[in-house]
Amino acid sequence: MEIKNPKDSLTVITDLVLPSETNPIGNMFGGELLARMDRAASIAARRHSRRIVVTASVNHVAFNKMIPLGSVVTVEAKISRAFKSSMEVFLDVWIEDRESGNRTKANEAIYTFVAVDEMGIPVTVPQLVPETVLEKERFEAALRRKQLSLVLAGKMKPAEATELKALFETT
Repeated sequence: MEIKNPKDSLTVITDLVLPSETNPIGNMFGGELLARMDRAASIAARRHSRRIVVTASVNHVAFNKMIPLGSVVTVEAKISRAFKSSMEVFLDVWIEDRESGNRTKANEAIYTFVAVDEMGIPVTVPQLVPETVLEKERFEAALRRKQLSLVLAGKMKPAEATELKALFETT
């Protein structure tokens, strides 16, 4: 089985916020940002799996900072964990200061994609080996998020969610 690193899927999309993409107070529509994140996440998942990918879920989105008209916005997407046919993609959204060029993290999101064949049937994806401290943290947390999602959907019994139980057990 092929093994990849998060950097292999890194996708960076940089664009300008235009007037047609803003609300009445001059900030980027959340839906516009979601579309940009979905495209970046899709490319990252495709780079990891080298297959057709479909969005399975948007697990988390945090709109922490408004993005004003005219901002330069960069969406960075990387695979944070690969499972059998699904991949968790972690996205960081940055905005640039006009004068200094310094970047500030504005938002983040976590999407899940599934790799499929031409008939839409899920296929196995390469394993992922994180390298940096942040990649390792996101990798570990991805299993907890997946177990929580499965428990909430009724697809896993709470007692089987070993990663979640470990969070609450005391020694």
